[in-house]
Amino acid sequence: MALAPKVNQTSVDTAADPEASADTANRTALDDGASTSADSGAADDSSPAARSPMTLAQAVNQTLGELLARDSDVLVFGEDVGRKGGVYGVTKGLQRRFGARRVFDTLLDEQSVLGTALGAGLAGFVPVPEIQYLAYVHNALDQIRGEAASLQFFSGGRYRNPMVVRIASYAYQRGFGGHFHNDNSVAALRDIPGLVIASPARADDAAAMLRTCVSAARVDGRVCVYLEPIALYHTRDLYESGDDAWLAEPSTEPVDIGRARIHGSGTDLLIVTFGNGVPMSLRAAHRLSEKGIHTRVLDLRWLAPLPVEDLLTHARTTGRVLIADETRRTGGVSESLCATLVDAGFTGPLARVTSEDTFVPLGPATAAVLLDETSIETAATKLIAG
Repeated sequence: MALAPKVNQTSVDTAADPEASADTANRTALDDGASTSADSGAADDSSPAARSPMTLAQAVNQTLGELLARDSDVLVFGEDVGRKGGVYGVTKGLQRRFGARRVFDTLLDEQSVLGTALGAGLAGFVPVPEIQYLAYVHNALDQIRGEAASLQFFSGGRYRNPMVVRIASYAYQRGFGGHFHNDNSVAALRDIPGLVIASPARADDAAAMLRTCVSAARVDGRVCVYLEPIALYHTRDLYESGDDAWLAEPSTEPVDIGRARIHGSGTDLLIVTFGNGVPMSLRAAHRLSEKGIHTRVLDLRWLAPLPVEDLLTHARTTGRVLIADETRRTGGVSESLCATLVDAGFTGPLARVTSEDTFVPLGPATAAVLLDETSIETAATKLIAG
């Protein structure tokens, strides 16, 4: 019986990692050759203005447009993604450019959205359905768990349901929310065998990882879940208002599944995080540096498969690891990371800070239950002090 197909996992982003720079020449990107060639010659890619620094939402929108223009088999659909352009404007203008046959609105029913993706995948398309909020996917999860992700396995590789499920995810929305619009649980997704889970935090990774997921779906029939941090959709600044330090140029190349991005080269402590935790950890690391504590921040990027090789490399380099996990303490990503380190024989100081085991409440009460920068900085200082 066929298992999940293998995906190239040989490269790591080493822009801020001098120790790994020698390996960059051997990097192998996941993409089919024809797609790479066609993509590099696309009109949008050749425009300097199109490659200017932008937000995560803008990068997703631009990349979806380029993929729709490049590949006639790509379909984008979901609740309000067509005429309205999505709740957060991420698909704005795509229906006007590519027509209602390729970018279309669906019923307000997640089972129908994912059921449409199942049929489209079997018909030879590469469906990119959108689930409006992370909490909304749970009532339709069996369409992924029991159908899409299992079809290749139970058919001995004869059939497949390729798809890239985009989900507006996580918490930290201001002035809007409660649990159903600020869900921070991914546990029900992470234990599905073969499911690829992408979690970009910045525009450059958002573009590259979306390209990777679409290629993995087309080439290997993979089922990918692409978690888009709502609170980072339109974020521009990192350290102070107006610095535009969280903008980035969207990549025109894919990145390999299961490889992390490293920020910094400090040797005192490794902070492991993802999603909203990345800018929070970078700000905490900046303040720690003023105290003489030099850290590096590992952005996991992929929650399944986890970037185990990169995690172990940087954990052993620093000798101390702090995991900053915006999901819940029980069943969250940090549990798997701790287990991975222990199983690999890591014996250095290890700690984790997470969100609480609760649903996300309304209003200011969110500050009492969600991971924050102060918690990261406090835990890091305590870990260094021993």
